[in-house]
Amino acid sequence: MNPEIIPQPMPPNFLPQISVVVPVYNGEEDLPDLIDCLRSQTYPPNQVEYILVDNNSSDRTPTLLQDALQNTREITLRPDREPQIQSSYAARNTGIRAATGEFIAFTDADCRPEPNWLLSLIQPFVNPKIGIVVGEIAALPGKTLLEQHSEREETLSQKHTLAHPFCPYGQTANLGIRRSIFAEIGLFRSYLTTGGDADICWRILRETEWRLEFAPTAIVKHRHRTTLKELQSQWRRYGTSNRYLHELHGIELMRELDQREYLYRLTRWVLKELPLNTLKAVAKKATLADILSTPIGLICVKARSQGQRSANLSETARKIDSL
Repeated sequence: MNPEIIPQPMPPNFLPQISVVVPVYNGEEDLPDLIDCLRSQTYPPNQVEYILVDNNSSDRTPTLLQDALQNTREITLRPDREPQIQSSYAARNTGIRAATGEFIAFTDADCRPEPNWLLSLIQPFVNPKIGIVVGEIAALPGKTLLEQHSEREETLSQKHTLAHPFCPYGQTANLGIRRSIFAEIGLFRSYLTTGGDADICWRILRETEWRLEFAPTAIVKHRHRTTLKELQSQWRRYGTSNRYLHELHGIELMRELDQREYLYRLTRWVLKELPLNTLKAVAKKATLADILSTPIGLICVKARSQGQRSANLSETARKIDSL
């Protein structure tokens, strides 16, 4: 179950049919850039279909998808809809059911796949034992303090999920799975709102003999959160995911910090880290993100604890959909 890297180049004749599934909810700001990235893929256009699933958007997403269908002839776009269940996993299930490819690649509307993304992501599947391939997630250029903090911490990098102490997994922002596997273990849990990427990977790796590999050159870029409210929401979702996965798979819950530990870390920051990093900043060897790393990190930890504490997994979210 450990991720491995296959360094050899992909055989030129290994160009299977791929279906790319992208859930979209209120994505009017992201769709033009996303579609440009899909147009730029170096994978043979006749071997890939792009299934963009509108998850009951209330903005111009449906109109933009239809416009793209009419005006994007160089690649195969297949707009679809999931209007019943408000969940990205339900939208992905709709895309999986519509897919015709032997392999399914997942990304998100707010991601920007690099041109060689698909070509690199498909490479490890040349090994018939590989069922999951995980690509890397890098940061889009950011200017705000919080973006710089998240980039400094590599918050979105798959290295964190691949090193999960329970079992490695890949985030659906950059993930490939053999379509035949869904007939074995089922689809995503449609009513799950977070944690579905870990859940699907763990079911595959723990219930079957399929293996996971890492494709470090299969890169998508993702923007970090720009406001404190968005950052706290992100980390509350991480906490919620942890609670859900505890209920579904028995993983350990994250230990929460008590008031004394928060105070100790802040005191250490004020007395040691702040003066040191301020001097480094004067010498242009540190940034504001370095200086404020500890208090921002504690805000994230607190938000994650709040999410874990308040999460409540519904019975409907336990249901595994079938292909």
